[in-house]
Amino acid sequence: MLVLTRKVGERILIGDDIVITVLDSRGDGVRIGIDAPRGVKIQREEVVRAVAEANVAAAAGADDDAEARLRAALGAPRPPAAD
Repeated sequence: MLVLTRKVGERILIGDDIVITVLDSRGDGVRIGIDAPRGVKIQREEVVRAVAEANVAAAAGADDDAEARLRAALGAPRPPAAD
């Protein structure tokens, strides 16, 4: 990991077409601006993680419901509850 110190108004260049600009610094927060081509995804890590966790939870719930519906449709008995 490259660690840099920048002042407000200073920029970081990534490759030939991505520019990070420090816009403001207050307390423990920093506002940055990112100029990048439209095809480059820019996402906050915590949002990506939350969406992934929600997708996993939804898929697990959907699998449980689908299994129960299939068992009911086939007239199969439910598996015994785990103790």
